[in-house]
Amino acid sequence: NSILTATYSITHSAQFQVIKCKAAVAWAPRKPLVIEEIEVAPPQANEVRIKIVATSVCRSDLYCLLENLADICYPVVFGHEAAGIVESVGPGVTEFQPGDKVIPIFLSQCRECRFCKSPKTNHCENTSALLIREGMPGPPSRLSCKGKKLMLFGGTSTFSEYTVVNQIAVAKIDPAAPLDKVCLLGCGICTGYGAAVNVANVEPDSTCAVFGLGAVGLAAVMGCKAAGAKRIFAVDINPDKFEKAKVFGATDFVNPNDHSKPISQVLAEMTGGGVDYSLECVGNVEIMRSALESCVVGWGVSVIVGWTELKDLATRPVQLMVGRTWKGCLFGGFKSKDGVTQMVKAYLDKKVMVDEFITHNMTLDQINDAIELMKGGKCIRTVLSVSPK
Repeated sequence: NSILTATYSITHSAQFQVIKCKAAVAWAPRKPLVIEEIEVAPPQANEVRIKIVATSVCRSDLYCLLENLADICYPVVFGHEAAGIVESVGPGVTEFQPGDKVIPIFLSQCRECRFCKSPKTNHCENTSALLIREGMPGPPSRLSCKGKKLMLFGGTSTFSEYTVVNQIAVAKIDPAAPLDKVCLLGCGICTGYGAAVNVANVEPDSTCAVFGLGAVGLAAVMGCKAAGAKRIFAVDINPDKFEKAKVFGATDFVNPNDHSKPISQVLAEMTGGGVDYSLECVGNVEIMRSALESCVVGWGVSVIVGWTELKDLATRPVQLMVGRTWKGCLFGGFKSKDGVTQMVKAYLDKKVMVDEFITHNMTLDQINDAIELMKGGKCIRTVLSVSPK
């Protein structure tokens, strides 16, 4: 018993040490990320320290680093689409234990607030802000570098070998899941797929149009197919993306640059009045309007999926008065912890595709190369190996 007690004491104390590790730090907007040695403090009450095994670069990371520059606090560690292994847990954590495979999620599910208890939404009152702005109270960060506190991105900051996340923003997953694949379920795939099946509620034999064929758009195509849509229009100005879109279920490709008419008119002519459902997966307010106006009058539903905060959104009231519905969603309408666990199971049961989204594999040291690939539209998802399994 004394030997067991001594062993437990050593292990227990080791888990609550500060960890020094590598992370990609953004010291300023529009600057390359810098691989630094950082310090990761032990998890406090209700927190989980995670060893990140794999993470991927999402366009939301680029949007916040390169475009949305208003009063954002730096330095920050980006990254929110990842998977890893629980290293240690803080007081009050009962759902997780060291060794669990998990996916951190930027959208919380506390299961106690009025939003979590409502079947009408996947929001949670306790979700951390995606980015901390000047004057905002941010979530406590256990990450620091060169004596400076590193801001958390989306409450997750996964461009690091270790991170500390509140337990309400962590999903436990099947131990059989390959972390270098299911990391993509932490954002993009769930966002697009769920937008089609949970939010648009695409019906069998319907017609759909998906605007933008990045990872989120391709996942939306996959969702439309899974819901039984008979015709799925993939809309993008890059014709090289259509072959990939066909893999996920697209039946037609429309390049707006090939037409002199507005894309809404083109789709109306191709479908006898417009599509039943449209999903905007770019984050461009002009395309959002086009997606809405591409829907058939009377019952057409258009869902805003792409993220942006830079411009106001507008359309003429008659576009809605004729019976169209305009909706938005976050994380595909999934209750985050529950949804991620379900989607990992669906992947293991071969009901959803994940591997097909991965076009490049790199290491954390190559993160700036991965960013350049995404900026240039040369990848769907690049998975970065962060820590050895």
